Amino acid sequence: MRAAAACDPNCQNADLSGANLYDANLFAANLTRANLTDANLARANLAFANLTGANLTGAALFGADLTRANLLAADLTDANLTNAILTGATLTGADLT
Repeated sequence: MRAAAACDPNCQNADLSGANLYDANLFAANLTRANLTDANLARANLAFANLTGANLTGAALFGADLTRANLLAADLTDANLTNAILTGATLTGADLT
């Protein structure tokens, strides 16, 4: 079963730390302030997702599609963004250290 079933389109404030969401379809999902610390989001479809204030510390986002995603004030500290698609993504105030 795909991990996408672990989260419906509205996962606002959800604790998904350490979740395996590899190749998940989270298109336009509301992940506002979600805890995705150390989550595996490799190859996930997060296009148009709202990740405002989300904690993505240490998340694996390699190959993820973040086209036009809202990452306003998101914490991406130590996140792996190798080959991630960030076309049109909002990164204002995001921590990319």
